[in-house]
Amino acid sequence: MKKLKLESVDIVRKNIEIIGSLFPNVITEARDDKGIIKKGINFELLKQELSGDVIGGEESYEFNWVGKRAALVEANKPIRKTLRPCIEESKDWETTGNLYIEGDNLDVLKLLQESYLNGIKMIYIDPPYNTGKDFIYNDDFKIDKNHYNERIAVCDNEGRRLFSNTKTNGRFHSDWCSMIYPRLRLARNMLKEDGVLFISISDQEIDNLKKICNEVFGEENFLADIIWNSTKSVTNTAIISVSHTHNLVYFKSLDYFVKHRERFRFPENGEGFDNPDNDPRGKWKADPFQVGGWRPNQQYEIVNPNTGVVYKPNANCSWKNDYRKFQELLKDQRIIFGKTGEGGPLRKRYIWEAETRGKVAKTIWDDIETTTNGTQLIKKLFAGLDVFDNPKPVELIKRFLQLATDPDEDSIILDFFSGSATTAHAVMELNSEDKGNRKFIMVQLQEPCAQNSEAFKAGYKNICEIGKERIRRVGEKLLADKSDKEEVNRQDVGFRVLKVDSTNMNDVYYAASDYHQSMLSELESNIKKDRTDLDLLYGLILDWGLPLSFSHRSETIEGVTVHIIAQGSLAACFENRISEPVIRELAKRNFQRVVFRDSCFAGSAAKINVEAIFKLLAPNTTIKVI
Repeated sequence: MKKLKLESVDIVRKNIEIIGSLFPNVITEARDDKGIIKKGINFELLKQELSGDVIGGEESYEFNWVGKRAALVEANKPIRKTLRPCIEESKDWETTGNLYIEGDNLDVLKLLQESYLNGIKMIYIDPPYNTGKDFIYNDDFKIDKNHYNERIAVCDNEGRRLFSNTKTNGRFHSDWCSMIYPRLRLARNMLKEDGVLFISISDQEIDNLKKICNEVFGEENFLADIIWNSTKSVTNTAIISVSHTHNLVYFKSLDYFVKHRERFRFPENGEGFDNPDNDPRGKWKADPFQVGGWRPNQQYEIVNPNTGVVYKPNANCSWKNDYRKFQELLKDQRIIFGKTGEGGPLRKRYIWEAETRGKVAKTIWDDIETTTNGTQLIKKLFAGLDVFDNPKPVELIKRFLQLATDPDEDSIILDFFSGSATTAHAVMELNSEDKGNRKFIMVQLQEPCAQNSEAFKAGYKNICEIGKERIRRVGEKLLADKSDKEEVNRQDVGFRVLKVDSTNMNDVYYAASDYHQSMLSELESNIKKDRTDLDLLYGLILDWGLPLSFSHRSETIEGVTVHIIAQGSLAACFENRISEPVIRELAKRNFQRVVFRDSCFAGSAAKINVEAIFKLLAPNTTIKVI
C-alpha cells in the first residue's frame, strides 16, 4: 500500500519531465544549493533546439558529469593507510603468491601503486551495474550533512558512509561515474605494457563506461565489446527480455598486440581437424582460399583439375596468396577442391600450424555458461547454501584468462570488485588444467551480508568471508582431484589475507603547550601500540614498492627475530635492543635493504656505529630506521 505524500506537486520536476519527453538530449544532472544531485535542463542546448539558427558559443567534444573534477582529485589524493597481514585467515602464508585484500578498493589501488606499477597482466572487474539497488563505495560526494544522513545506506565499522544509489535517488549516472573513474585511472597504472582489461557491465552504464575507458585508456586501445549470452531464460513481463551482458576489452597498448597477435588468442583445441586422406603431415582443416579485399596481384583464374571448372575471386575479394605462392601450394598438395574434389579451391591448415597461431576470438559468446550456472556452482560448493546472488560463471573468466595470459608466464590477475571470488576460482582451476603459474589479487569491501540471508545464518558476516571460504574449498577440491603428488605440491591454492587499516605510525595532534608529564609514556614510540612486527614489515614492503607476495621467513640470530623477504631483498628487525654481533651478521649477508626500529639503538652513537659497520662490510646495502 502506497503512502500519501502529503505535499504539493513539484512543478519544476514535472516541467523537467515534460521537456525531457520532448528533448531527451537537454536533460542533465546538477547539484542544487544543498549539494543534492538532481535532474536539470541544459538551457544552452534547449535554446538550440528551439532555434533555426546556430546559437553562439564554443563547442568541444568531451565527456563530463557532475563531480568529475572531484573524482580526479580523489584519484590523485594520497592516503595515510596501510595493509595489515592476517595470517590466521590465510592459507599457506609462507609459500603462496596469491593475495586476498579486504577494504575499499580505491584505498587498495592507491596502496598498491608502487608495488605493482606496470606489473599486472590482466584485470577483470564486474562493478556494480547501477540498477537502483547496487552497493556503491564510500566515496565523498560533498553533500549537505542532513541530506548525507538521509541518503545513507549503511556504515562500515569506522562509521564511514557506504553509499547506495537507490531508485529513489533516480539512478543518477554522475555518482556512478564518479565511483568508477578514479579506480580505472589507478588501475591503468598497474597494467603491464601487454596488459589487458576486461569489464563486465549491463546496458545501464555501458555508454558511460566506454566513454570513461576511452578517456583513461585511450580510444585507440579499445579492442571490442564481447557480447555474452548471460541468461537463457525469458522474462515474459518485459517488452524485450534482456539476455546479454557487455564485456569491454581494452589494451594498455594496442600497438603491442598488433605486432604480437598470437599473444591474444585462444589455445587451439583441435576441433574440426581430421586426416581423411592419411596425410603424413598430420590432421588438417580446409580453410577458404578466398579473402575479402581487392588486391591486384591476387586476382587470377584457378581451374579445378577434376572438373575443368574455372574459379575467380568474388567482387571485392582476392585469393589468399599470389599466383606464385598458389603454384607452390598446389605442388605441395595443400590445395584441395572440396571434400569430393568437385568444388572450389581450399587450403589445408595443419593442426601444428594452428597450435602455434592459436584461435581468434569472436565478439559473440553464446556457447558459454550462464549466470544461472554460476549460481548453481557456488551453491554446490557450499553444500546447497545460497550464499551469493548471480556470480559470474567460472568458464567466462577462464575464457578471458586463456585470451590474455600464458601458462608459461608468471602472470598476475587483479580483480578489485572480487565479490564471491569467481576470478580466483577461475585462476586456480585453469592453472590446474594447463599447469600454469598465474597468481591472483582479489580486493573486496567488507560488505555485510543481510541478516535474513542464508549466508549470514550460516555464519558468514560479510562477502569477504564468503570469498575466502570459496577459495579454500576450491583449492581443497582441486588438490583432491589430482593423483600426481608432484602436481599437488606444485599447485598454489593458498592466499595471504591483508586488510586496509590506518597508518602504523602515531599521529601527533597536540601543540607544544598541550603536552604534560602523564603523556610521556605514550610518546616514547612513534608506532601505534596495537601494531605487530608483521604490521610494520608489510607497511615497509608497501613503502619500498615491493610485491606483497614475495616469500617471507623469520630467522633467529643471537636471540632476536629477523624477517627476511625474497631471499634477501629486505631484512627487518624490530627488537628493542640489538647487539653488535647481530648487526655484523646482517651486514655480512649483504641484503639489498635492512630496516631497524628506532628503539633498536641506545642513542645516536649506536646508530653511527651501525652505519660504520655496514659501510665496511656491506657498502651497497640501503639502511633505514622507522
